[in-house]
Amino acid sequence: MSSSQAALDYARVEQAIAFIAAHVTEQPSLEQIAAHVHLSPFHFTRLFTRWAGTSPQRFLRFLTKEYARQVLSESGSLLAATYETGLSGAGRLHDLFVTYEAMTPAEYRAQGAGLTIHYGFHPTPFGEALLSLTDRGICGLSFQPAAEREPALAALAASWPRANLLADPGRTAAVAAQLFAPPAADAQPLPLLLRGTNFQIKVWEALLRIPAGAVVSYRDVAAALGQPGASQAVGGAVGANAIAYLIPCHRVIQQHGGPGGYRWGSLRKQALLGWEAARVDLPSLA
Repeated sequence: MSSSQAALDYARVEQAIAFIAAHVTEQPSLEQIAAHVHLSPFHFTRLFTRWAGTSPQRFLRFLTKEYARQVLSESGSLLAATYETGLSGAGRLHDLFVTYEAMTPAEYRAQGAGLTIHYGFHPTPFGEALLSLTDRGICGLSFQPAAEREPALAALAASWPRANLLADPGRTAAVAAQLFAPPAADAQPLPLLLRGTNFQIKVWEALLRIPAGAVVSYRDVAAALGQPGASQAVGGAVGANAIAYLIPCHRVIQQHGGPGGYRWGSLRKQALLGWEAARVDLPSLA
């Protein structure tokens, strides 16, 4: 599929999700959702199922607070139960395995001095993404419309003010192709290079243990870190995450079941959660 077609598909899906989210209590019909995105019910169902892997009607259930609360109640102790297992591909979408290396305090203070960052813009199921790589691993993944490439690059430069940024889409394309596709038999782990405070890295490490299809609350993450009163600080660390999807900050939601904020847009967060829920059967945690 061409990048322009992928962008158009996601734009329509995002419009549909916005409509569903705004009218979720009314349980809109397939005809109403399709009409909102100017497609026939038949063509909209084909588009949505191709993108989400499930019907619009089933996806509607994934966007309800009742569903979120149910999953929260089942996975409330998820982090506590898995915190000692180490980073693992088990339970992650497509068994995608990631590992990470955190910068030392001295490297953190150096703000990227001596580091070359290769970057490229690539289509994904959730719109265009800016992927940033170093020799040590992925250091950035962000979502933005094609019209906002310059602000995205400016934000990348501001995050790494002393690094050498090099446009290299040929190099980043091979990695981008792995992010949302089933892994090849000989697939290698995707290394990440994390740059943050000690507390932020602890939070991001906890997020890496949340299986696809599961959600936890900010309070759950704080409790897993042994700091049950640090929900607000956890929220700040979640919001500072610069590597979308691979560090799954979208899987942290509000205690009452609401999706909460997201650095790359609340609609995209709902799209990510619904897309994963459609593909993963969360095992019983009883």
